[in-house]
Amino acid sequence: MEELKHECGVAMIRLLKPLEYYEKKYGTWMYGLNKLYLLMEKQHNRGQEGAGLACVKLQANPGEEYMFRERALGTSAITEIFEAVHSNYVSLTETQLHNAEYAEQVLPFAGEIYMGHLRYSTTGKSGISYIHPFLRRNNWRAKNLSLCGNFNLTNVDEIFEKITAKGQHPRKYADTYIMLEEVGHRLDREVERLYAKCENEGLEGMDITYAIEDQIDLANVLKKTTPGWDGGYVICGITGSGECFSIRDPWGIRPAFWYADDEVVVLASERPVIQTAFNLSSDSIKELLPGQALFVNKKGNIRTEQINSPKKNNACSFERIYFSRGSDKDIYQERKQLGKNLVKPLLDAIKNDVDHTVFSFIPNTAEVAFYGMLEGFEVYLNQLKKRYLTTLKNGVSEQELEHILSMRIRFEKAVIKDIKLRTFIAEGNTRNDLAAHVYDITYGSVEPYSDNLVVIDDSIVRGTTLKQSIIGILDRLHPKKIIIVSSSPQVRYPDYYGIDMSRMKEFIAFRAAIALLKERNMKQLIADVYQKCIAQRNLPKTEMVNHVKEIYAPFTANEISGKIAELLTPSDTKAEVQIVYQTLEGLHSSCPDHPGDWYFSGDYPTPGGMKLVNEAFINYVEQEF
Repeated sequence: MEELKHECGVAMIRLLKPLEYYEKKYGTWMYGLNKLYLLMEKQHNRGQEGAGLACVKLQANPGEEYMFRERALGTSAITEIFEAVHSNYVSLTETQLHNAEYAEQVLPFAGEIYMGHLRYSTTGKSGISYIHPFLRRNNWRAKNLSLCGNFNLTNVDEIFEKITAKGQHPRKYADTYIMLEEVGHRLDREVERLYAKCENEGLEGMDITYAIEDQIDLANVLKKTTPGWDGGYVICGITGSGECFSIRDPWGIRPAFWYADDEVVVLASERPVIQTAFNLSSDSIKELLPGQALFVNKKGNIRTEQINSPKKNNACSFERIYFSRGSDKDIYQERKQLGKNLVKPLLDAIKNDVDHTVFSFIPNTAEVAFYGMLEGFEVYLNQLKKRYLTTLKNGVSEQELEHILSMRIRFEKAVIKDIKLRTFIAEGNTRNDLAAHVYDITYGSVEPYSDNLVVIDDSIVRGTTLKQSIIGILDRLHPKKIIIVSSSPQVRYPDYYGIDMSRMKEFIAFRAAIALLKERNMKQLIADVYQKCIAQRNLPKTEMVNHVKEIYAPFTANEISGKIAELLTPSDTKAEVQIVYQTLEGLHSSCPDHPGDWYFSGDYPTPGGMKLVNEAFINYVEQEF
């Protein structure tokens, strides 16, 4: 319901056969290019601010271009970049178009390595210069580097100081540029090391170039650069000489999956997109492990290597709840389980009155959790029927049997996502008024003044859409009570690893806790926490603690939920409104392999996150008080 911007999506393809092979078997040498398009389109949910692709041609001669890139801005960026690539081929004859040897020698983007990226800005920086992949050019093929990533680093300032102290001068103060320069610098050193080695062995001219390209080891480069990166990341890179790699952060915060056979190596941010694009079973696809890198060298040899020691597993749970494609078999079951976990608190909210309760969901991302919730209520209802039958000692009358058989869970599509607003339509108050109509209701789906209406959402972060639209339109159905239920716990803390949640006052849970402190004459606690955050500013990051937790400590989760409901309910609402959240325990039982829960618990996986949450609270107090 509340659209959050995610960190990004990546895709990488390495063809292991000559282009002629794909032309003969699949009818086109564009096999890799077409598969990259599929991988990117299937991950469009991960980035709609821009897209880019890079390509390396392995068989280019000196003086011929061998590294290509195309980028575009906007929600139609994927279409634009592939149209731009295909515009190079529109004037070709049918014979030329299917001549793989001609394509390899002459045509741009006719290569063996492809890398794609989808971007959502998490820093507020925009423009074509911030669209991945990034390029670092050099006259040596092996020193040419292109990078893209799904990431956010928390210690850009430290890395910037480190590399500028060595004399480097990054073009921009942004984590991608800084990473490009850092990796590029180590790549230069690796090439120079091999150059000296080959020269000592008596090699000359192009023989040195070929020897370097055959011996270069990007693991050496990554082992020198990545240990200092604090944050969640999956970084992909390709060199002009035909090396490609992908590396995952040692906490496993951001995901990556890969597959290889004798024709292709492919990597993407999500497993089901590889399944769909290549028609594979899920068990044939591997997950890139925390701290691990996947390498494919110029000769097409594939290997994985542990670059950084894995840390405590903190794979992101919000990734599973909200951003990842629900078509993944594990994610689908996890989201259903999140819905099942909500049965007991919802029974309390409706006082066990299932007969007079209608269940629905807020389209479209909460639909799977809704199915799980229904399954949970069906189990409850069957148990209720069983207990009812066992109490009947003298057999079952036809009337009683009719009553038992008629007991069912009532569900309706009460909420409809009706329109998508365009920013050019209106601004200011007029736009807000239009925003209230993004969703609509199905009239007649609720018995007025008699039914409870339970509506499930996947998360309630800021609460803006609930207050401006959802609760108001649900009230038009005249339910006795509206229960909004979140399949995720209360989002209390900012994220610093790639999702655009970085300011304390954005969170309705935080605003509710502050409101409770003010109501109960506990404002001094705000000042105390502020002073504690200030006091540890000069401590090493590893010694910092999350003092913001103390803001929530005086209250139960139900007290905060109650205040959230009060803050989000429009003043003219007739129905009683209650908000129910998933518990942390329910989250972990549903997503056992993804324990990263810092949004909800405040337990950040890296020192950089701990530092930044305290800074966020300091900024909040200084701006608001």
